[in-house]
Amino acid sequence: MENMSRDEPSLTVPLIVEEKQSLGCKLEDVETNYSHSTTGTASSFKTVFHGLNALSGVGILSIPYALSSGGWLSLILLFVISFAAFYSGLLIQRCMDVDSNIRTYPDIGERAFGYKGRLLVSVVIYAELYLVAAGFLILEGDNLQRLFPDMVLEVAGFEIGARQSFVIFVAIIILPTVWLDNLSILSYISASGVLASVIILVSIFWTGAFDGIGFNQKGTLVNWHGIPNAVSLYAFCYCAHPVFPTLYTSMKNKRQFSNVLIVCFILCTLSYASMAALGYLMFGSNVQSQITLSLPTHNFSSRLAIYTTLVNPIAKYALMVTPIVKVTKNWFPLNCNNRPFSLFISTAFVISNVTVALSVPFFGDLMSLVGAFLSMTASTVLPCLCYMKISRTYRRFGFEMVVLVSVVLLGIAVVVFGTYSSLLQIIGHL
Repeated sequence: MENMSRDEPSLTVPLIVEEKQSLGCKLEDVETNYSHSTTGTASSFKTVFHGLNALSGVGILSIPYALSSGGWLSLILLFVISFAAFYSGLLIQRCMDVDSNIRTYPDIGERAFGYKGRLLVSVVIYAELYLVAAGFLILEGDNLQRLFPDMVLEVAGFEIGARQSFVIFVAIIILPTVWLDNLSILSYISASGVLASVIILVSIFWTGAFDGIGFNQKGTLVNWHGIPNAVSLYAFCYCAHPVFPTLYTSMKNKRQFSNVLIVCFILCTLSYASMAALGYLMFGSNVQSQITLSLPTHNFSSRLAIYTTLVNPIAKYALMVTPIVKVTKNWFPLNCNNRPFSLFISTAFVISNVTVALSVPFFGDLMSLVGAFLSMTASTVLPCLCYMKISRTYRRFGFEMVVLVSVVLLGIAVVVFGTYSSLLQIIGHL
C-alpha cells in the first residue's frame, strides 16, 4: 500500500469536510473470494465491477418483501442505510491509510482495539458467512419446490417434503465443491453477481409488463409494525464491507476509491429500489419473502428468473464457507494437513448448515436476522467505532463527531429492534 502522505491527507482532517471539498486465521481468505489481486494493479473500472459483484447478492430477492413490510415510505430508510454503509466504507479506507500493514477488516479491528477487536470483527464476519450459507440452502429448496411441488422423498418409511428434500439434494451436490482446495473455477462463476441481478430484474419487469400480471397493486404508505423487518432486510443488502479492504489494496490509483464506492452504491441502490418497487407494484402485500416464489412458473421470463436465482448460490456456496472451514481446521493443527480429516471437517460443516436450513426454513426471517444483528454491525457500527478510536476523533467534538455518533446510534437501533423483531418472527414460525 502506498504511504499515507502520498495517498491521503492526515487522518486528523475530518472526513465529512474532506469529502465535501487467529481466530487469527487469515481473513484474507474471505476477501479473496471476491478479488484475488492485492498487488495494486487493478483499474478503477475493474474495482467497480468487483464492488458491484460484492454488493449484488441474494438481497435483491427479498427487497420487495422488505418494502411490503414497511410500506412505500420505508424506501427512505433504504437510502438512509445506503448512505450510512457508503460513509462507513470511506471510514474503512481512512483507517487503512494509517498503517500500510492493514490489509483486512480484522486488521482494522486489531489496530483499533487490539486482539479483542480483531476477535470481535472475525466472529461477526464468520457468523454472517455461516448464516448466509444456510440462507443459500433455504433459497434453493424454496425455489426448487416452486418448480417441482410434487417431489417427495421416502427414507426408511419416513416421508420428506419437497422443500426439505431439495435442501438435502442441493447440499449433496454442493458438498464436493467444499472439498476442493482450488476454488478458482468457481470464483469466475460466482463473479456473475451483477449479470444475475440484471437478468432477474429484467425478467421480473418483463413478467409484470408483458405476461399478464401488471403493476396494479397500490400497497400501503407506511406500516409501522413492519419497519424493523424492512430495515433489517435493507441492511442485509449492504453487507460487503469485509471485501472493501481487498478492493482498496488492489487498486492501482487508490485516490479513486471513494469514486468507486459512489458508483457502486448508486448503481446497487437504484437496482434495489427498482426491484422493490416492481415487486410491490406487481404483488402488493402478497409478495413472498423471495420475489421468485411469487412468480408464475409457466412463463419463460419467470423461469429464467428462477433458474438464474438457483445457479448463483450453488457456485458461491463453497467460496462463502471455505474461510470458516479453514478456521475450524486450524483449531486442530496436528491434523490440519490430513486429507481424510479435512474431508471430515468440510462434510460436518455442510451437515450442520443443512441442519440450520431445515430448522429455520424461513428465508426472509433468517436474512432479516442476519441483516439486523450482523450486517448492520459490520457495515455501520464497527467501522465508525474503529475510525473514532484510530483517528482519536472522539476527543474532538465537531460536525464529524455528530455524524459518527448518529450513524452508530442508527446502527445500534437497527441491531436491537431488528434483531428482536426477527427473533419473534422466527419463533412464531417454528
